[in-house]
Amino acid sequence: PLIMRLPEGLDRRGDIDAMVQNIDYAPTFLELAGVEVPSDIQGLSLLPLLKGEQTDTLRKSLYYHFYEYPAEHMVKRHYGVRTDRYKLIHFYNDIDHWELYDLQADPTEMRNLYGLKEYASVTDSLKTELLRLQEQYGDPVRFSPDRDKE
Repeated sequence: PLIMRLPEGLDRRGDIDAMVQNIDYAPTFLELAGVEVPSDIQGLSLLPLLKGEQTDTLRKSLYYHFYEYPAEHMVKRHYGVRTDRYKLIHFYNDIDHWELYDLQADPTEMRNLYGLKEYASVTDSLKTELLRLQEQYGDPVRFSPDRDKE
């Protein structure tokens, strides 16, 4: 959870159930300071959320890429996409392994659903979203949809 103390005039209290990332801090702080947000910043300003406004610019999914292996956590290189309900992960480099989790039914991510027939359409739509986000963020590590099709 993110805890913020807001400037005078912004009295928003309570939880905000929106998909935000740490890349959203810079555009938020710039906007609060009255400075124009550069067009090459990848994050989105949280100011509309802090004002209690509904906005169509909210994310429907989050992209992440963990590439610091080996490091203190010893987690293999991987990238993934998360929606409000599902998380699709692809481990790459010295392994090629996919994982899919239903975060409503399995919030601790203990049951990998990848490859199950009943989740094929979810997997396909998440792979499409994953590619879209990798292109949006200019992440050069991408899976090949043709090679990785089951």
